[in-house]
Amino acid sequence: MTEQGVPASGTVHWVGAGLSTGSGLGGLCDTAGRVRLWHRTERRAAEALERLGLAGRAEPHAYTLPELTAALAPGDVVVSMLPASEHAGLLAACVGAGAHFACSSYVSEAVLEQVPAAARAGVTVLTECGLDPGIDHLFAHDLVARARDAVGGTAAASYAFTSYCGGVPAVPNDFRYRFSWAPTGVLNALRSPARYVDDGVETVAERPWEATREHTVGGESFEVYPNRDSLPFVAQYGLPDAWTPRTFVRGTLRSAGWLSAWAPVFEELRGGDDTRIAALARELADRYPTTDADRDRVVLAVSLDVRGAAGRTWSGGYLLDLVGDDDESAMARCVSRPLALGVRHVLDGSLPPGLARAAETAGRSRAWLGELARDGVPFTYRGDD
Repeated sequence: MTEQGVPASGTVHWVGAGLSTGSGLGGLCDTAGRVRLWHRTERRAAEALERLGLAGRAEPHAYTLPELTAALAPGDVVVSMLPASEHAGLLAACVGAGAHFACSSYVSEAVLEQVPAAARAGVTVLTECGLDPGIDHLFAHDLVARARDAVGGTAAASYAFTSYCGGVPAVPNDFRYRFSWAPTGVLNALRSPARYVDDGVETVAERPWEATREHTVGGESFEVYPNRDSLPFVAQYGLPDAWTPRTFVRGTLRSAGWLSAWAPVFEELRGGDDTRIAALARELADRYPTTDADRDRVVLAVSLDVRGAAGRTWSGGYLLDLVGDDDESAMARCVSRPLALGVRHVLDGSLPPGLARAAETAGRSRAWLGELARDGVPFTYRGDD
């Protein structure tokens, strides 16, 4: 393994300019030596740069994997805003060229398989560095560290951990939702079982929406449901083995009334095949389009409550609640700015070769949270400290 990794060249290749590409790209134009935006066509890339106010500050290019691969040099950084299914091919190109890789998505098996080769090549593979996953990891690592300091990590204790995130309309519509990412992805996520701990029992919800419950955030009522597999994050967040979970769930937050408004969608999800669900996604996107007048809202609430022996308890939580504005959506800001922050740390050589998630330690989490606050991603903390 190359201990320090391949030195960064200063060139960043940002691949894709969809709904989550926001002001983070502009931040990289200020810090990187050279930025290239790769999109479906050169014209579309140029239009995206114009829309973002970055015309002349980044170079527009038409994306194909062979074209990008031919343009890579050792130490370049490739930032993927493409679907997760495209990441393995991009990472393989990076490893071959000695270029670093970054994305906001969860680590897929296809990416994980390439991490040893990337580490040997001195390549950093930065993942889970957006909103969720990303900022939620930063919040969680910091909360666990605070609780350890207060209660101790070796004595028996029980805890309740919840992490809920959602993009919702700033002004709820009758559908109680606006699509802030690919509609097919939204629907398919609901078709995937969720595993979590509820009332001390490991639980699987085959249809996650059927586990929807009310959840109050800052005095406001929302609806939440579990998604994906929460249990691997017990270890990832460093929760002590001596502590027993009463609740451990990572899930999705929706506007109050969402469960009722989506009842016809759930009927389709119960019986539809892939072809029907893809068609339904297109129908819903057409029926509930997001216009320039719409404002989205991102809410991320992460909390931890620990009850130890001899009355030793601790509780705390983080809340991010942001509404989009004329310049960009809240989702674009909350995904692109953490990702750009991570890329800056690839550029400065502070991330080692191999796999690096947004947060691996409490120390990094606190440092990055401070940087995010200065970068215009506000949040609040409350706790028993």
